[in-house]
Amino acid sequence: LLSHRLGLYRNAYDNKLEEGQDPSFLRASLAQLNSTCAPGTCWSYQNVAYDASSEMVSRTTGMSYEAAVKRYLFNPIGMSSGSVSMAGLQSNKSWAKPHSAGRRPEPIVDTYYKVPAAAGINSNIKDMALWMEAQMGEMPDVLDAKLLDTIHAPYVVTPTERGRLRKFLERLGTAWYGYGWRSYEYAGHRIIGHRGGIKGYRSFILFDPVKKSGVVALWNSDTWQPGGLEFEVMDQLYHLPFRDWLELNSRPGVNTREIASADPDIDSGSGDSADAPRSTGRGRR
Repeated sequence: LLSHRLGLYRNAYDNKLEEGQDPSFLRASLAQLNSTCAPGTCWSYQNVAYDASSEMVSRTTGMSYEAAVKRYLFNPIGMSSGSVSMAGLQSNKSWAKPHSAGRRPEPIVDTYYKVPAAAGINSNIKDMALWMEAQMGEMPDVLDAKLLDTIHAPYVVTPTERGRLRKFLERLGTAWYGYGWRSYEYAGHRIIGHRGGIKGYRSFILFDPVKKSGVVALWNSDTWQPGGLEFEVMDQLYHLPFRDWLELNSRPGVNTREIASADPDIDSGSGDSADAPRSTGRGRR
């Protein structure tokens, strides 16, 4: 489940979720789908199915998923901006409004808040930096080394990821998926991260757990123009020769609408200013 190896076709029932159907009902119907492979033998990203983990958390803790996340993650890490609902986002006095790649305001929708374990988290950039610190082992009282090793472990190779990141193949090696986390071989180093979005928001996180350094970015637009910044940061960290991964020098007239229309294989959402909570869960890809 957590490594997306259920044997279902990619993003199963996301279309029905977007039509307004109940995710619990949709999950109960997944068994009716034809399998693409035996469970555990192939990789295909899911949202509706992945959110079964929110039900597991609720049953195990006896709390709502939101209450459990706040008690066991947000509060001990210090993520004071964190929330798990559209109301939580909009209740903040300064929240980032969603926009299209063409800078037009977009209506905010609650579709993916209905699958909170997959795509329902709000946070700001300061708190996401704290989240990254915890993932790098800097808060062992919250996330201990054994747990981090378990969730970051490379359980399945994802060759399609290399295809989507093909412009980085000069330095990017094998790509894997763990429990909710991607990992890569990059210029001889192992790095861990994730990226993605929902309508009007985008984000990425990428870090080296050994060097305990990384980068997080959040923005309230459908454009993927900032893509590549994370690898420029990694290149600086490893003292590698400069590569214009952002293509700022070679593409003076970047067409953000064209970039947004491409398939970036997205998994989470984001916002714009350091003090403005925004949607940052794992969303559609």
